[in-house]
Amino acid sequence: MTTLAPRAALPVAARPAAAVRAEAVRTGAGLALAAGLVLPAFWWLRDGGLSAIAGLGTALTALGQLSGLAGSVLLLAQVLLMARLPVLERSFGQDKLAAQHRIVGFTSFSLVMVHVLTVTWGYAAGSLAATPATLWTLTWDYPGMLLAAAGTLCLVMVVVTSIRAARRRLRYESWHLLHLYAYLGVGLALPHQLWTGQQLTTSPARTVFWWTAWGVAAGAVLVWRVLLPLAVNLRHRLRVTAVVPEAPGVWSVHVAGRRLDLLRAEPGQFLLWRFLGAPGRSRAHPYSLSAAPDGRSLRITVAAAGDDSSHVAALRPGSRVLVEGPYGRLTPRAREARKVAFIGAGVGMAPLRALAEGMEYLPGEAVYVERFRTAPLFAAEVDRLARERGLRVLRLPGVRRTADSWLPALSRPVDDVSALRAWVPDIHERDVYVCGPPGWSQLVRASLVAAGVPDRHLHVEEFGW
Repeated sequence: MTTLAPRAALPVAARPAAAVRAEAVRTGAGLALAAGLVLPAFWWLRDGGLSAIAGLGTALTALGQLSGLAGSVLLLAQVLLMARLPVLERSFGQDKLAAQHRIVGFTSFSLVMVHVLTVTWGYAAGSLAATPATLWTLTWDYPGMLLAAAGTLCLVMVVVTSIRAARRRLRYESWHLLHLYAYLGVGLALPHQLWTGQQLTTSPARTVFWWTAWGVAAGAVLVWRVLLPLAVNLRHRLRVTAVVPEAPGVWSVHVAGRRLDLLRAEPGQFLLWRFLGAPGRSRAHPYSLSAAPDGRSLRITVAAAGDDSSHVAALRPGSRVLVEGPYGRLTPRAREARKVAFIGAGVGMAPLRALAEGMEYLPGEAVYVERFRTAPLFAAEVDRLARERGLRVLRLPGVRRTADSWLPALSRPVDDVSALRAWVPDIHERDVYVCGPPGWSQLVRASLVAAGVPDRHLHVEEFGW
């Protein structure tokens, strides 16, 4: 790697603009979702949805209609959250976007199930005994209902495998494949909405609203998940140039291609990678850049945490690589304060190492905290950054002292927050970038909040799934 010259820090006044834009996008997205939920409910009420209630059966049908309308909007919102829209990735950050994805996903699924159950029960005139037969009749005799039933089964499979207890029993590769059935589930529900959901198309305004919503969702998937990755890979033609062992079970993969400056990758970001020279080439894996992009090459660092990740050690120079991205807000763009801190563990140090190299700061303005069991990652490279850039390095070796602490055993008993304040007394004045296992990262976040770090200065990425 080339020697880095000292850099001047960015003016503090230049940073808030990105934060203001991100806040505007988050506010706009929330307002758009609220409008999408309120408008169908308003039209339903204006059409006499409440006045049509005349007993248990019609009340159940009304509840089913409302839950179906809200569930449809949230399903489309879920598709947009899965579409990897750059404006959302940059504004929310991967940690907040993942949390929103989970909330919207479970809420939309719950509403869809309420819709199915209450509409069927309502059509059975409120008779539980007649409900199974009514469900059978609706499924087979109403247009689009058989496809909707298949779509619902797809959504059930996705939701069940997304529950934490189920995810722990699945390989990432299997979970990722099953998760893609969410697109199929939403797509199969569309004919049912068009053919039997009369309240969706009884006026030009409603027709425009729903067709626009469906078109935007489908277009986002087509553009950002299919066409753009295709164009990116045709343009850059990435290939493996070297695979370098970093630690037991950890390798760095060096990749080169054409005009990588046009990829516009930033330190701290991740891409979805497919290595055509290894098993599992059909499945994309999220790996963060572990070196600042220089416009000519990229580097990622991979730990053997699954079937496909363990195969990267066998990659040969010249192997073709397909990517999607870059994604994520764990970048210098999210920074607001002059001083920064990087806190990570294990292979979570990969994006932090890239940030420590690519971010601008003066000597003493950046601190690099690494938790590891046996040996630190990128030790020589980080030590060089310390010498040349004035990066302050704090290494914390050993196993965690307890399950509710993110620290190893210390020379004297002290709680996590007090230890953090002793090592970095001005931690509350810094932007803090955190990356590591999910449970560990949440403990770090709690300590940072208790130490006075504002939420807007916390930038967290977890490498779990």
